[in-house]
Amino acid sequence: MVLASQFNSFIHPITVLIALPFSVSGAFIALMLTGQSINLYSMIGLILLMGIVKKNSILLVEFANQKRETDNLSAREAMLVAGPIRLRPILMTSVATLAAAVPPALAIGPGAESRIPLSVTVLGGVTLSTFFTLLVVPCAYLIFSHLEHPFRKHHERKQPHETVPAAN
Repeated sequence: MVLASQFNSFIHPITVLIALPFSVSGAFIALMLTGQSINLYSMIGLILLMGIVKKNSILLVEFANQKRETDNLSAREAMLVAGPIRLRPILMTSVATLAAAVPPALAIGPGAESRIPLSVTVLGGVTLSTFFTLLVVPCAYLIFSHLEHPFRKHHERKQPHETVPAAN
């Protein structure tokens, strides 16, 4: 509901949240490959992961919406502008998250074994979801923009007709 109020739409929150299944699958694949269990720490990592993935999608969708409104672009043109501009912030967030998750994943220090599932969850989920966020979210944005179009026409404010003053 918060996303719906932020975007003034029920369609764009779905576009943002469409990347979440990729993060979950990436996390579970990473846990399976490393032989880690699903426990409290991996679930905390999953919550952290969902926040990062959602933020990356919001960066892309919000910027595309701004470009559509300010520059009067189509959804495709807005996404073609937003993609390259928002690529660097998305990759910077993902690389910083991956770099922060590597030391706990290596289990350096006493008691670090309990934090391994959290960091493995984050590593696998961010890696897979970043890739799919950059591919699937723009595609979903374009598909869902076609669904939004009939509603947008219906709810657009009609501009008052300007009258030309009569010549005296």
